[in-house]
Amino acid sequence: MAVSEPDRLTLVLRYADLGIATYASLRIVGQPSRTVNWVIEEPILLTALEELAGALPEPHDSESPRDAIEHSLAQGPLAATEAELTLAYILGVLLIATPGWQLLSECVTSPRATLFVTPSARLARVPWGLLAVPKSGPSKEELVRARQDAITASGRTAARIPWQLADIHEHTDGYRLMELVDVLMAVPPNIVHAPRSPAGWESRKDAPPLLVLDPRVPGQRPDSALGSVLGRPSPETQLAQHFTAAMTEHAVLPAVDGALELFRRQDADRGWLAALLAEEPSRLMYVGHASSADIHSDRASRADRAAIHLACTAGVPGDADAIGDHRPLTASDLMSLRLPMPPRVALLACGSGGDYQFDEATGLVAAMILSGAQLVTATLWSLPTTAAYRMFAAAPGADTADPMAEIVVAVDRAHDEPEAGCAVNRWQREQMRRWRAGDLAASPLYWGALITFAVDGAR
Repeated sequence: MAVSEPDRLTLVLRYADLGIATYASLRIVGQPSRTVNWVIEEPILLTALEELAGALPEPHDSESPRDAIEHSLAQGPLAATEAELTLAYILGVLLIATPGWQLLSECVTSPRATLFVTPSARLARVPWGLLAVPKSGPSKEELVRARQDAITASGRTAARIPWQLADIHEHTDGYRLMELVDVLMAVPPNIVHAPRSPAGWESRKDAPPLLVLDPRVPGQRPDSALGSVLGRPSPETQLAQHFTAAMTEHAVLPAVDGALELFRRQDADRGWLAALLAEEPSRLMYVGHASSADIHSDRASRADRAAIHLACTAGVPGDADAIGDHRPLTASDLMSLRLPMPPRVALLACGSGGDYQFDEATGLVAAMILSGAQLVTATLWSLPTTAAYRMFAAAPGADTADPMAEIVVAVDRAHDEPEAGCAVNRWQREQMRRWRAGDLAASPLYWGALITFAVDGAR
């Protein structure tokens, strides 16, 4: 007699910014009586955001982009194991209350439970899977006092919490949220319930994937701001060898004679993309540049101004302003063009997964899902290029490491798995184990940035 697989638990972690506080709830789907709730007061939230901002490779105040990347790779909290664990612990204490961690620990099952996160706008770029499970932390009295001290006549500031972090291992065993559950991002309800025509994975899985790898942006030198992400194509690179091997197993789009023809294409504009999407590929992988929409203090900016950078010239009509001889392809362009997206999409580009930063979450991920995708893997922040990593990272062997290639290969393989989002989680856990064991080449600046949005039962 066949033994059926146990039902997999599904949990939902939801945050909402309301006035001067952020409200959180964690529930098990189908078990409403076990729901737990907590409140994060604004000074505590600001502390968490301040800690995270100091780790990311993005400029702050008068910092230049180059300085921000160098800091994140060489001295920032994500550059060393103890500092990263400390950051993960602090975020774990501040963002998930003790009852939440207790419920999560009760849901450690086989097969692994799935957690869908719906963050608030201010928590949109938290790498949830990295959060460390705390064993102890500041007392309620210490937190209350720190919160009260942060409320001044001029407004609320980040709370100065009396952390006791001389030995971080006294406060956490180092286990992460992604080791308890598979962590996915829930798709915003306004997108889920909008008119869509989802493309089913089962009917498409044997079709060729569509690969858009580091397209050449018109008018941009390889070393410029919109230049090459993956570096000069060469048969000896890890990526060229990976895609050469992949092409011996199955066809790819565009149809090429060799893997090097997939990289730095000058014809990969929106018309080229539309023609290849019409061939109904199994999935789409885009590796290149993305631009986030500007966020104002009222968070009222339009998420649909987020864009990817193909080989589109300025003469191509679109919503974005031209950048020299180039016009970006915005989320609003994608939606208005009604390009038929495959069931799975990977957007390995700067901050491509930032939809939740806006009140109206209609960014690049939303555009993909409204156009037919059911699962989208994107990044929460900008990924330093391999050239930048080799220049600035302090890890042994950094001058020959290729973390961008590793992340591309991993996501390409994961998106061929039956449950692509869970496969991405498995790879992230593998990288965490490398990192925890002291392998600094397994930088969380790369694998920690990945998040998968899933809808329609996809995982």
